[in-house]
Amino acid sequence: MKNIWRKTIALFAGVAFATTSMSYAADLTAGEKNDNVTNVVVRNRVEVLGADSIDSKIISQLASNVNVLDEKVIVGNDTVNIIIPERNFGRYDRGLFNYLFIPKGQWAFGIDVSYGDFNSEDIDVLSFVGDFDFGGSMFSIDPYISYFFAHNQSIGMRLGYSRNKADLGNLTIDIDDIDLSLKNIDYHTEEYSASVFYRHYIGLDRSRRWAVFNEVDLEFASGNGYFERPYNGVPRITETVTTEVRMNFSPGICFFVHDYVSFNLSFGVFGVHLKKWKQVTDHIEEGSRLSSGANFKFNLFNLRMGIAVHI
Repeated sequence: MKNIWRKTIALFAGVAFATTSMSYAADLTAGEKNDNVTNVVVRNRVEVLGADSIDSKIISQLASNVNVLDEKVIVGNDTVNIIIPERNFGRYDRGLFNYLFIPKGQWAFGIDVSYGDFNSEDIDVLSFVGDFDFGGSMFSIDPYISYFFAHNQSIGMRLGYSRNKADLGNLTIDIDDIDLSLKNIDYHTEEYSASVFYRHYIGLDRSRRWAVFNEVDLEFASGNGYFERPYNGVPRITETVTTEVRMNFSPGICFFVHDYVSFNLSFGVFGVHLKKWKQVTDHIEEGSRLSSGANFKFNLFNLRMGIAVHI
């Protein structure tokens, strides 16, 4: 009788142990069904964290078997897919994914800077152009703030200041019977602007370090220009006041150098504008004009580099 009871107790113990082991193994192999296994925790930026109670080797083995479409991350108190679902507008699915890059609810504070200069000493011109003395520079600075209303999508506001300057000391052109000489020409402009923009990021991989983006902004600008040149031996000055509305499309690339700091590089490729000029020469009003236009080209003078802090 004692042997029968011992065998019965051992049998029940074995069944209970096997059931517990199978349940635990099922939880592990379920991957994303168990939030402690393959989840990624987001604290402002994304940090990969494993559960303290599970060996890291087991986590890595299980994560490697999880389809990328099923991977999830924890953003605050929410669990979202690492792949942002987007509608395919083409006939063929090319298997390209938009990875989570910057989660919903973050703020970004940044500044973009652009600078360039030109000097006639740095280039060689044609033989019929002599005594070429020219120098120019351009500078712009644009602080901005943006809010991510959705994953990888933000809206924001930007303020801007730009300054352009060109000085022609001397230019002589001698072609057969044509003899042209220009000197002492000074031109510079200043502009202040404010804009609202929308930016859409496309994450390139799981590391959440690299992304490309496209930005559309509606900009309002006001500025003034100063143009001085000699006329019959007497300096002549023309002052210009401009008012402009622009819509710009600027692609770029973003890279996180730190969990909270990103570096951005963008350039203008397309834009439309409506601009009004009002000119005054030697303190006598001469007139005004209104113009509009569009361009589609890579603009080296609209190349901007910047840095942003994310919180």
